[in-house]
Amino acid sequence: MSRLDGKVAVVTGAGMGIGRGIARRFAREGAKIVVAEFDTDAGKRVADDLSELGGEGLFVQTDVSQKADVERAISTAQESFGGVHILVNNAISLTPDVPLEYKTDEMLERTLKVGLWSVWWGMQTAFPIMKAQGGGRIINFYSIDADNGNWVHGDYNTAKGGVAALTRTAGFQWARHNICVNAIAPIAASAAFEQMVADNPALGEAIPMMIPMGRMGDPEGDIAPVAAFLASEDARYITGATIPVDGGLHVPRLNTRPPDPSVFDSMSGGPGQ
Repeated sequence: MSRLDGKVAVVTGAGMGIGRGIARRFAREGAKIVVAEFDTDAGKRVADDLSELGGEGLFVQTDVSQKADVERAISTAQESFGGVHILVNNAISLTPDVPLEYKTDEMLERTLKVGLWSVWWGMQTAFPIMKAQGGGRIINFYSIDADNGNWVHGDYNTAKGGVAALTRTAGFQWARHNICVNAIAPIAASAAFEQMVADNPALGEAIPMMIPMGRMGDPEGDIAPVAAFLASEDARYITGATIPVDGGLHVPRLNTRPPDPSVFDSMSGGPGQ
């Protein structure tokens, strides 16, 4: 496996979950990877592991809600490794699981900065580098939650809807520069899923049973190979696409309506407060 030999990748949120799985797969494919991660310990640990897998890792402490941090992660890749061939916009931050009317402006602002603005900043920063190189690959992340109107992810759904539109737009416009822009819509045992199960153990059994393949995806074994494909020359004729990597869940989709929605009516503070 050496489809990414000589390639330089920046992966946001690479310290755990799907981002970590992608960084590890890219390393096995021979890439040099900037681990753009907020958590210092997790980021350093992943970067240290990558050289043992056949690649090379460099940790850059990155708060993707800050434009300067996103720009610094990408410029560091160029300065340290000589270019940026692949950008993976994976980082996300979830707010408390409450219905739309209880989401606050602060929750939406945080989610948009981490989940949409960071993608915008990363893409615009990487564009001139990729254009000068003669091409590149940008991989974003969409979610089935935005399709099914997840009851408790209104702000997250909003950000992901923006990412989908941005992916299509850039895929259309930047094709002339040989920059392929695509998105993955995964279902996986990500860091966010693990936290959700910790908060509500019943979900750990219920959700896999809704998936046609009967299990959650593995970040490194199921999601990362698709990212590696999109990052490689094998996907040179694919752009502006969103690929579901979800064990078939996009076919029946997922009903997130609580059995008893009235449980939210007793929340303190009132809607939007």
